[in-house]
Amino acid sequence: MHRQLFNVIEDRQLIKPGKSENDVNEEIFKLADELYGIKKYWHKRIVRSGVNTLSPYDDNPPNLIIQEDDILFLDFGPILEEWEADFGRTYVIGADPHKHKLKNDIELAWHEAKDWFDEKEKLTGAEYWNYLVELAKKYGYTYGGQLAGHLIGHFPHERLDPKDYGLYVHPENPNDMFLPDVNGNKREWILEIHFVDRERKIGGFFEQLLT
Repeated sequence: MHRQLFNVIEDRQLIKPGKSENDVNEEIFKLADELYGIKKYWHKRIVRSGVNTLSPYDDNPPNLIIQEDDILFLDFGPILEEWEADFGRTYVIGADPHKHKLKNDIELAWHEAKDWFDEKEKLTGAEYWNYLVELAKKYGYTYGGQLAGHLIGHFPHERLDPKDYGLYVHPENPNDMFLPDVNGNKREWILEIHFVDRERKIGGFFEQLLT
């Protein structure tokens, strides 16, 4: 369903120059409610354009106006029938080759990282984080996020105390991502990749279900 929502966003051309990030955010919120009855989100809805694409999740940069030659990304975490979803995509307006390359590279990198993960039977969150940081360098970027993945599940998903990164793809997570949860169930992971080009002041984001 979340994939369909992003397709409708493109079909209706909701992303266009002259709108603010907040305008697009509110229009997508209304569209998701209209089409699918989605009213709840388990994390803040993000629309970031231009220099704001450098900002990691925890930041709250100022509301920007989308430009004629711009890059932006969306990050939405809707709740569907009490199950969490999480989906992120990058969009480019205009013909800037560096922005288009970043958009394409980050999607290629996501699938490369998934293929690498799928070859493993044991992998800590910290090991996966280190791999993704090196993957960003391989593509010519810097890793821009504060983490690179997290659990997902029935709302609210399994959580730990603040500052405990044992359920994240994070440099401080020594736990095996393949371990079951506290009830013995298989954990489901989201992989999110945030690459930035600090010289050109642009970033890209790609996120979807890993497992």
